[in-house]
Amino acid sequence: MTLDAITSPALEGAAHGFFTRRGGVSSGVYAGLNCGGGSGDQNEAVALNRARVAKAMGVGPEELVTVHQTHSADVVTVTGPLGQPRPEADAMVTATPGVALAVLTADCEPVLFADRAGGVVGAAHAGWKGALDGVLEATLDAMEALGARRDRIVAVIGPTISQPNYEVGPEFVARFIIANPDHARFFKPGNGDRALFDLPAFGLDRLHRAGVGHAEWTGDCTYGDAGRFFSYRRSVHRKEPDYGRLISAIRL
Repeated sequence: MTLDAITSPALEGAAHGFFTRRGGVSSGVYAGLNCGGGSGDQNEAVALNRARVAKAMGVGPEELVTVHQTHSADVVTVTGPLGQPRPEADAMVTATPGVALAVLTADCEPVLFADRAGGVVGAAHAGWKGALDGVLEATLDAMEALGARRDRIVAVIGPTISQPNYEVGPEFVARFIIANPDHARFFKPGNGDRALFDLPAFGLDRLHRAGVGHAEWTGDCTYGDAGRFFSYRRSVHRKEPDYGRLISAIRL
């Protein structure tokens, strides 16, 4: 089956894709293109899925680079394949052609960056914690260190959980309001003491405030489309034992 990848005209000139779950070999709750080695899926299936993504990106499996994601604001500068153990980080940047930077998500934001004129690309995994702690801004700083110019950088947020499906508690809201009272605008009332958080709007606001040339969200909700996307939160609500991970990648 052919892989299904969402692309953005804003990133034209940089090979990229926000890959959906379609086109992989995994089965059960992982059915499709599960690329998460940290899941309980069979290692052989995950490896084959990643190899298919690498081929679609025009690189070898070793050049499809991922890190050990920890919901941090840490960024790694990549010049080639990473050895084992993979570094702990949640974003990568490179100015090396032929290296595909990839992040894994299942409701968190996958964010792909490119300064085509400067020859620099980046990829970030931005859940609520990483976004609040500054992973998007740290990615921009690391791109600038490689020669990118902030006002030329394009950033695109891929499939992520949308506000109608992201219910949170008062402690979650308080953490954001303590950081900045203006963050109240990213919440709207839910049931009882619950609130609904707009993660993609929060990510876009951080990017705009950081001075990127262009930022957008593809508009795809991971929770709301089980046929195309894995979702951690949906798996919890369905009482499933585990969940697959989507992959998003970019290269020069």
